[in-house]
Amino acid sequence: MAYRSMRGFLDRLERAGELVRVKEPVDPILEMAALADRAAKQAGPALLFERPRTGAFPVAMNLFGTRRRTSWALSCEDFEEHARELRALLHTAPPQGFWEKLKMLPKLGRLASMAPRRAGSGACQEVVLREPDLGALPVLTTWPHDGGPFLTLPQVITRDPDTGLRNVGMYRLQVLGPRRLAMHWQLHKTATAHWRAYRKRGERMPVAIALGGDPALTYCASAPLPPGIDEYLFAGFLRGEAVSLVRGVATDLEVPADADIVVEGWVDTAAPLVREGPFGDHTGFYSLADDYPALEVAAVTHRKDAIYPATVVGPPPMEDLWLGKATERLFLPMLQMVFPEVVDMAFPAEGVFHNLCLVSIRKEFPGHAKKLMHGMWGSGQMANTKALVVFDEDVDVQDASQCAWRALANVDAKRDLVIVDGPVDVLDHSAPHFAFGGKIGVDATRKWAEEGGREWPEPCVHPPELLARMDALYERLVPGAPAPRRPAIPEPAAAAWSPRKGAA
Repeated sequence: MAYRSMRGFLDRLERAGELVRVKEPVDPILEMAALADRAAKQAGPALLFERPRTGAFPVAMNLFGTRRRTSWALSCEDFEEHARELRALLHTAPPQGFWEKLKMLPKLGRLASMAPRRAGSGACQEVVLREPDLGALPVLTTWPHDGGPFLTLPQVITRDPDTGLRNVGMYRLQVLGPRRLAMHWQLHKTATAHWRAYRKRGERMPVAIALGGDPALTYCASAPLPPGIDEYLFAGFLRGEAVSLVRGVATDLEVPADADIVVEGWVDTAAPLVREGPFGDHTGFYSLADDYPALEVAAVTHRKDAIYPATVVGPPPMEDLWLGKATERLFLPMLQMVFPEVVDMAFPAEGVFHNLCLVSIRKEFPGHAKKLMHGMWGSGQMANTKALVVFDEDVDVQDASQCAWRALANVDAKRDLVIVDGPVDVLDHSAPHFAFGGKIGVDATRKWAEEGGREWPEPCVHPPELLARMDALYERLVPGAPAPRRPAIPEPAAAAWSPRKGAA
């Protein structure tokens, strides 16, 4: 089901016992973040702060704080449903390239009717403020050493001046004054490319910032879609209904008709950059202050019953774990179109998405794991992955304990580690240079003779028929016992491969 507003989503959460209304006055400066941090780390409820000490709107936090709520936010019971549909759609696409397949999505099946559509009016413009004051928004300061208050859950809408294509990204925004924001457009982001294009033309750049509305739109702003793929089209697929857009009141950008709040303005691309930060970031550390473009706010519009959405990022696990997990599951089918050997992948919370990726593959030839490493490092946002560990298909990469056991048992440091230089996330403070540093690949697969492996032992696993009988007995003896997590039974035939005999 698509949500007509953030209130519609909150109503569903409240009916399910997933929402707590905070009626006590709570300060957006540190207090809200501290409470939401605890809720996120304990898989607690979504929070609706009804009486913020500053600002004119209630504040909603921890909306995506569990797998269940994130799935509901994407209009499904579990986001694996969307992954299965994406897999089916992609298998019908004729192009061979990863992104070419994704670009075919608007032409496939029901997505043909999911393209965003223009509406004549929208609830997001029920109130129009031509002389706005950002102080009316309950913008959070989330950590003690932050440079100031930041918008943390925005949909930042920009447009390529050459192609006219829209991009919707999630970039933090620091409030510098009543009508001024610092735009945290990182080096590799699409909005930065748009800003460069406007600067080259000598033109100012229109920007719109949507807050709230259907939570699927907020998620899509965070999704690592490539340039040229419309985030609101992807949101239409997830919610099962096209996104309605209206023209802004101060710019000609289109904004979600059902958003709660919209901030519009212009970036003077010839103006000096402004200092932004520090900011307690999703890495769990403060990102350092740096220089970024400034947005001069021209108008703010909002629903009469608007709710301000916010999140807090910091030491994992946090709410953004589940945004990342949804991306992991939804983008796996797309990755498998280019790398069909991939069985599964996981981004553990401790790796804050870009620091660690665990991948299982159907190994088909010597050096297969290393071939995959270099391929993934050259594929879109995977280029920023700092550590990539490759396992055989019988390893459950969703089980970090099992992965640690298998990697530590299977890896020879001299033979199986690959260290390369390349782009890294701009927030990686360990890199010796800004956005450029070392990355490591780990081949944790069984080693074949051609790779320098000796006779390779198999893990200890009971036969399936024996396990089934004993599991049934155990469940009678211990009612309510959790299901066991075990490694799959490996297929030893792969290790017998040779260039003369083929697979045994």
